[in-house]
Amino acid sequence: MKLDSMYQEVILDHYKHPHGRGLRDGDAEVHHVNPTCGDEITLRVRYEGETIADVSYEGQGCSISQASASVLNELLVGKELGQARKIQETFLELMQSKGQLEPDDAMEEVLEDAVAFAGVSKYPARVKCALLSWMAWKDATAQALSEGKTA
Repeated sequence: MKLDSMYQEVILDHYKHPHGRGLRDGDAEVHHVNPTCGDEITLRVRYEGETIADVSYEGQGCSISQASASVLNELLVGKELGQARKIQETFLELMQSKGQLEPDDAMEEVLEDAVAFAGVSKYPARVKCALLSWMAWKDATAQALSEGKTA
């Protein structure tokens, strides 16, 4: 129970003190909406070669969707594209686990604050909230790659 409480604090802290909020210049922009609950995000990504130079966003919605966008920014900015994809895939695996995957030390090392969303995976409706910004990042990256914005 103490771990769940700590995870809730991490999510609330990212919600109250978001990282990357406010749209800045980017190589690609996407807008995603979760029709189930109305959460939405506009996300921009900027690359310098293969390195993610910035991820910025504006959005509205529940604490889970907004905190997840903040965590995404904190985790991915400064990372090489391949490393960022590994982080995204690990987060997706955690979110699709339906609460059956207990984060171990290796997963915590990859996901850092994102392990706080482990409890969210038990609630299918909330998984979409947590994944909203991650799917937006994936689409924005695909757009940047198709337009030759990365090396």
